[in-house]
Parts: sequence; structure tokens; C-alpha cells
Amino acid sequence: MSAVSDILNWKGDDVWSVTPDTKVLAALELMAEKEVGAVIVLDDGRLAGIFTERDYARKVVLAGRSSRDAAVREVMTTQVVCVAPERSADECLALITDKRVRHLPVVHEKRVVGIVSIGDLVKAKIADQEHTIEQLHGYIAGQF
Repeated sequence: MSAVSDILNWKGDDVWSVTPDTKVLAALELMAEKEVGAVIVLDDGRLAGIFTERDYARKVVLAGRSSRDAAVREVMTTQVVCVAPERSADECLALITDKRVRHLPVVHEKRVVGIVSIGDLVKAKIADQEHTIEQLHGYIAGQF
């Protein structure tokens, strides 16, 4: 079973971040450039929130706000669900399902060291299952 640290090892541990004062449009431009669905919001290096495509759709577009004028602090999610690097992919999938989020910042010693998305977790789960199937095929065929 994959741990979050294993997932970060193969996908990378890049953390794209903005400050609370960053304009929404600039945050969206960063997300588009990096091809990600969320950015971490850091205030003096501390986790202050997360800004996601969902935040944009619900709190900017539907609310009639301007992406050029609104600051990320006005629309970010402040109750951030985080995980430790040793958490398993299965635990994270259960957490994502329960909390209805799509991104989990990975925090170690009060520092954001990565982020995993629902897509990353599903890929890890599939890879684990493929490995198990491969092992079972080998066992059945007498290769082990």
C-alpha cells in the first residue's frame, strides 16, 4: 500500500503557493501555468489556506466578484484538511471522500512538503492493485 511519501517521490513534491494578498486572477494564472487545480496559500511561510478551482467557481464566478480585484484571502478555503507523509493512499481516499475535498496538503513538522490530489491517490491505488494482480498471476503460474 502506497504512503503519501511514496506518491510524492514519483509525482514530485512541488508546492505552488500564493499569499493571501495575491489577486485571484494571478492565482488562476499560476494554476493554469502549472496545470494544477489548487494552490496553497502561505502567510509568512505558514499555511493559511488553499485556493481551488471550486473556490473560484463558487466564491468568485457565482458571487459576481472580479478576478482582477478580489484577493485570494477573500475566497480561499481556510479549514484545510491536511495529511502527514506516512498516511496511506487508502486513508487519504477515505478522507477525501468524507470531507469532500480534492486536494490534500502534506504537512511535516508544520511545513507544507507537498500536495496530493484525488487523481494522484487513484493512480497510486491502481498501481498497488496492478502489482497485487501481477504477484497473484506469478504465484498461480508457479513463477514464485
